[in-house]
Order: sequence, then structure tokens, then C-alpha cells
Amino acid sequence: MPPAHAIDAAPLCRYPKSMSAWNATRYLRFGDERTRPCRDLASRIDLPAPRCAVDLGCGPGNSTAVLAERWPAAELTGLDSSPEMLATARAGATAARWIENDIARWAAEETARFDLVFSNAALQWVPDHAVIFPRLLDRVAPAGVLAVQVPAESDAPAQRLIRYLAASPHWRATFTQTPADWHTEPPAFYYDVLAPRAARLEIWETEYLQVVDGPEGIVEWYRGTGLRPFLSALPSDDDRGRFLAEYMAALRPHYPPRANGRVLFPFRRLFVLAYAGD
Repeated sequence: MPPAHAIDAAPLCRYPKSMSAWNATRYLRFGDERTRPCRDLASRIDLPAPRCAVDLGCGPGNSTAVLAERWPAAELTGLDSSPEMLATARAGATAARWIENDIARWAAEETARFDLVFSNAALQWVPDHAVIFPRLLDRVAPAGVLAVQVPAESDAPAQRLIRYLAASPHWRATFTQTPADWHTEPPAFYYDVLAPRAARLEIWETEYLQVVDGPEGIVEWYRGTGLRPFLSALPSDDDRGRFLAEYMAALRPHYPPRANGRVLFPFRRLFVLAYAGD
């Protein structure tokens, strides 16, 4: 039998052609900062020994590695819609079954249940949380848990300015299609959706005060996530270069340098733990 890290499922769907390939190298330039909330979420899960866990939106496998560290005996599945991200995950040391699929499609079609359904910084790309969150909770085995972390930054300057710039008179005609954007609701929304279905529910927010080398660091951060669909929707490299230059200029007044020249980059995240009944 091949080792667990070599076991793959047949790809069920490809990443939307309107969005460019994910770049695992760019994403992992901030690997510590992107993985810290994942570790914080995993540490809060009250689940001593899950037998099976699925990591939805596993990306390059950094979040799946956190689950392997916390529960080394668990059978892990990592799911992502990006073949580029999964290629990096497969090349890593984490033993898991890797599946290429879309989270919403998986939630609608999967019939198995897992002791832990985990998702770190992925569900913001999936619309209609009033539908997807109950479906994910349905995939949780008795006494198991749905554990989710998503950015809660839709109204922060760095995220808001992307949308404002794309909608400005200079740029709106250049976007021939509407770029994908984040979907994150207020904490009370997730309480109302999950409380009638969960035996126990924990919801909290944490703001991480990240330190970067100027607005350039913020641009590089978002190029790995929130900027990606906007840049891929532009028709040429020249357009992308101009869009990035204007975005950086717009960022500067909102993120002034400190005395040492570095910039504070607050980033708020929302955490949800929904425990299934016995």
C-alpha cells in the first residue's frame, strides 16, 4: 500500500478559469503569519482524539500540518480547488489524502462524516454562508466539531481600497468581469445560523497586529490572497502593474511608518467552533 501522502482522489473540478493559478511560494512568504491563526484555532478545539479530519481549503498544506501535529493519529484529508496548491501540499511531509475539489460542491455532495471539519482562511471565498455552514455542520460526526477561521477584514482599508479602486472611473471599464471577493458576515450571523443546530458554539474575533516593511509588504500580502482575483481579471501585465502602483499609493495614508520605518498592519479574524451533539 502506498504511503498516505501519496494517496490522491481523482480531481472533481478545476479552479475557475477566470481566476489565475494560486502561487504557493507567494502565499508562504508570510507563512508564519498565515499559520498563526490556524494554530490558535486548533488549540481551542476540545476534541481529544479525532479519528478522521478534513481540512477544507488546505492550500499548500500548512494548515493540514498543524492538524497532524495536534492529532498525529488522525486520518487526514486535505481538500483544495487549486492544483498548484495541492502540488505543494503533496510534496510536503504531511501524511494525508489530498483531494482536488470545490468546498461548496464537496459540502453538497459528500456523504461521509468526520470527527473534525476544519477550514482555515478559505470559506471567505465561498458565497452564501447561510447555506454552506449548516451543510458543513452536517458533515460532522456525533460529538465532533466544525472549526472555521476566516478573515474579518472586509471593511479594513487594505481590503476596502481594492474594491474602491476597481470601481473607480479609471478602472471599472477595464474589468470585463466582476472579480471574486471575500464573503464574511458579522459574528451574530454565524450564531443565528449555527445555534439551532449545534450542541455547543464558540465564536470570537482576534486582531493580529502584523509588522511589515512598508506598504509594499501589505501589497505583497494581498497579492497572495485578496488581490489575486482582481489582478487576474485585468487584461495585461501593464494594467496589473498600474493597478498595483495605484493601490500602493492609496494605502500609504492609512498605514503610516512608525519611528523605525516599519508599518503596523492590523488583521482581524473570526473564529467559529460548532460542536455536534452525541
